[in-house]
Amino acid sequence: MERGDDGWWRLDVPGAGPGTDYSYVLPEHDSPLPDPRSRWQPDGVHGPSRVYDHAAFTWSDGAWTGRQLPGSVLYELHVGTFTPEGTFDAAIERLDHLVELGVDLVELLPVNAFNGEYNWGYDGVCWFAPHEFYGGPDGLKRFVDAAHSKGLGVVLDVVYNHFGPSGAYAPMFAPYLSFAGANPWGASVNLDGPDSDEVRRYITDSVLAWLRDYHVDGLRLDAVHALVDHNAVHLLEQLAIEVESLSTHLGRPLSLIAESDLNDPTLITPREAGGTGLQAQWDDDVHHALHTLLTGERQGYYGDFGSLDCLETVLTGAFFHANTWSSFRRRHHGRPVDRTRVPGHRFVAYLQNHDQIGNRAIGDRISATLSPGLLKVGATLLFTAPFTPMLFMGEEWAASSPWQFFTSHPEPELAEAVRTGRRREFGSHGWAEAEVPDPQDPATFERSKLDWSEPGKPGHAEILELHKRLIALRREHAELSDPRLDKIEVWHGDQYVVMRRGRCIVAANLAPVPQTVSLRSVPTKVLLATEPGVVLQRDRVELPPETAVVLYAR
Repeated sequence: MERGDDGWWRLDVPGAGPGTDYSYVLPEHDSPLPDPRSRWQPDGVHGPSRVYDHAAFTWSDGAWTGRQLPGSVLYELHVGTFTPEGTFDAAIERLDHLVELGVDLVELLPVNAFNGEYNWGYDGVCWFAPHEFYGGPDGLKRFVDAAHSKGLGVVLDVVYNHFGPSGAYAPMFAPYLSFAGANPWGASVNLDGPDSDEVRRYITDSVLAWLRDYHVDGLRLDAVHALVDHNAVHLLEQLAIEVESLSTHLGRPLSLIAESDLNDPTLITPREAGGTGLQAQWDDDVHHALHTLLTGERQGYYGDFGSLDCLETVLTGAFFHANTWSSFRRRHHGRPVDRTRVPGHRFVAYLQNHDQIGNRAIGDRISATLSPGLLKVGATLLFTAPFTPMLFMGEEWAASSPWQFFTSHPEPELAEAVRTGRRREFGSHGWAEAEVPDPQDPATFERSKLDWSEPGKPGHAEILELHKRLIALRREHAELSDPRLDKIEVWHGDQYVVMRRGRCIVAANLAPVPQTVSLRSVPTKVLLATEPGVVLQRDRVELPPETAVVLYAR
């Protein structure tokens, strides 16, 4: 190969068309290496790359105009455990379930290639190539095409803050890693050091490829607080600029959603107003406020949460920590949200997600802890709040399967390190190490798969029907999807909370006994009640134990 003035090496190979396998050999390494920009790794992340022609796939979504994030309901799923088969094609067969549920956008956990057969996806090393065990490039395209045919948009979770521990060959080709340090998952990516321009281009081109070549409607950017970048134009702003340009060209909305623990609304403030320009961010404070109030858990980062005052704060202001003291961090944390300017739909809220379930010692869902009554109360508060709601797969029917931490590293030393590290981590928090599932045990992966016989069974079917009704209510009544944080009114008493949204009133009794709740107005009808026995008394409502109700008032 010949080195160009721009630092790239080139070689024209006549006849190396689509389907051709190829590798690189570096001067200091005898073994052939895959292409860091490989579009297809049919033999895994250590094997040769294969030339892939994006133009060869026949799309049927020419009439698709996209799906905007505001007003939408998100559904997070992991391809490998969503179905028994664990493939894109098998997931297609379950899309009708999501349509009937009322979902708008399906968010896939990371699908770029990683070593091994199954994994959460956050150990990815090929940032342009879909995982072969799921179905490879064509499989992902078939999934997106099928979703669009049913009116569903697709969001893809992507990881650019670190490379996985096995098969990360890109740093052997160029300075993709930073000397500045590491984050909890590996060495930091070189975003602002010498030769970082092409590293940033590597990430930006990957982002554009998922949106353009795979027709994806948005990306969830993993842990953006771990992207260390001291440039005047941060990588995230660069991504926002280039994705906006692509969206303009394609004529459909494209969303960038950040996962960030900074509690900084600057990320989701438009660039015209001096912000970064992302469309939304995950809001862990809403999760923590609901989870602690419903379960009573207060350990670790839950320490500051759990009161009705806390819930009122997040329902009206999105963040609980907004330049306030965080006992977990032992410092002030966050920045207040301007309730008059920042809409609630820029915050993705949830009762559960892959992290909040899978990073528990035994991967237990909230439905394994809560009574059916409190589970319904939590769902009602989530779907009537002014945020963009998200479900984690199976949550809609209170799935009994856990979702545990699983890996399939083929290297014995790496497998043992992950196994030992996981057990030691939770052992230090008081868990018996023997109780922590072995991530490398195939049974851990199998236990985490959804049981699709459950949605029609007693108990599960009731929870599923409630979620359908809640999503339908959001569409029927504009007040319930209204994102204006300054228009929401919240008050609470002893184990009850009331949220007024225009002419809709949501009242929830978290107590194990009946309560009579003041509504401050006279409701005319009950739109939804999670349990029978609700009694209206002019400007009051009598709620059975652990019940929520949505009312319509004059």
